[in-house]
Amino acid sequence: MFVTVKARVYSDVTGVFTQIPALLTPAGALEPLLDYFLARSHDRSLAWMAKVTRSVRMFLEYLHTNPAERDTYRLFQNFAQRLYTGTFDRETGLDPSGLCWPPRSPQDAAHIITHLSDFFDWLAKMRPAAAKVNPRYAGGAFDRQTDEAAYQYRRNQAFLGHTWAKNASPAETGHLVRGRRLPKVEQGEPPAFPDERFEELLLKGFCAAGRYDYRGMLVTLLLHGAGFRESEPFHLYIHDVFPDPANPRQAQVLIHHPSYGAAPADWRDERGRPRKGKRAEYLANQFGLVPRTELMDRRHAGWKGGTHDAAFYKQAYWFMPEYGEWFLQLWHRYLEQVARLERDHPFAFINLNREPVGAMYTLTQYNKAHAAACQRIGLTVSKALGTTPHGHRHAYGRRLRNAGVDKSLIRRFMHHASLESQEVYTQATTRETVAELEAAARRLRDKYVGPQPSSKLVLPGIELNH
Repeated sequence: MFVTVKARVYSDVTGVFTQIPALLTPAGALEPLLDYFLARSHDRSLAWMAKVTRSVRMFLEYLHTNPAERDTYRLFQNFAQRLYTGTFDRETGLDPSGLCWPPRSPQDAAHIITHLSDFFDWLAKMRPAAAKVNPRYAGGAFDRQTDEAAYQYRRNQAFLGHTWAKNASPAETGHLVRGRRLPKVEQGEPPAFPDERFEELLLKGFCAAGRYDYRGMLVTLLLHGAGFRESEPFHLYIHDVFPDPANPRQAQVLIHHPSYGAAPADWRDERGRPRKGKRAEYLANQFGLVPRTELMDRRHAGWKGGTHDAAFYKQAYWFMPEYGEWFLQLWHRYLEQVARLERDHPFAFINLNREPVGAMYTLTQYNKAHAAACQRIGLTVSKALGTTPHGHRHAYGRRLRNAGVDKSLIRRFMHHASLESQEVYTQATTRETVAELEAAARRLRDKYVGPQPSSKLVLPGIELNH
């Protein structure tokens, strides 16, 4: 009954469209959700929109199966409970509602509740303005139900004196229905790729039937040797790699922002004159494409943000330095492979053997190649073990910390927006914490002077050695 589709939204007569997820109902597309995404498209990713769409779809499914419940707040409260409990009768194992939801993890349930709460907050704030612009609401049946749910949700909060309290700031308000808070626990072992196996991964893992996968090796070097996020190398153009002027044996790599980064220097206008502009404009003008962050297919590649080194790119800070030298050598080998291949895009990493040859190399393809490389050298592929692509970024951060690099520099090298962001990448392992406790115990013993305790402490039936 409710289906998620890809939608092209035309907001004027220019022919320019925005591609976003849409939720189809028996009454048509859910327009409030489209408006919400269009309002947030400047600062939210397609992945976030997909998650919000799933949350709204689940709520509408629950609303449709419970038409007798007229109290919208009670409906939302019950919906939140069913996220945690599931919808099957514990005694019979049956689900008369037909929803057939298993219990969700506390984290997933909390995310769904937050997505809906934020959507309802936005919709409630927009309602007064919408009434002035279009006095009669002409949306479909499901539009009206969603709008009414937002209004009742907001009204209940105001009645209890929270959201609309005098002089209340957004930080002082909360939602009546919240995700359950789990007890805080220390994270497990940081999922970093084992440094001692990295060279083996490059030389043996990315070699199949005697042929090297230079493309996979290059992407992996950017992750492990320069700490990039796994999606960022997929925005790289061939123009973005060149010998470092300060060390010609080492590659200088500048990964530009997908939209705001500067277009390549060889871009020319119709008269052959140099043309300046942003990458979004360059892609549209030269290839009829949008940035990969805006594609809703396998070619999509995200961009987390963080801090850029200049307007607007992130520079590769190689650690260890030899990784930059390896990259340049492998880059030249890779260019030999792609020099004669036709492309309808400017991205550096392309299909070499599979059809269509020359098409954009995708994140899914790389993940499969990386998993196969790990398996060739006997590594189990697991996020917890650090043997997925993201484990290389953890290895980079931990390597910097172990080398005693200052936190402010680690922030810059990893392109974080804040010092706190690096903590998940630089936390100590269990082995390191135990070693630190043992060292602290030795320091404490050495601190005391005078009579030393006897070498043995005797308790009834027990002999303890110091």
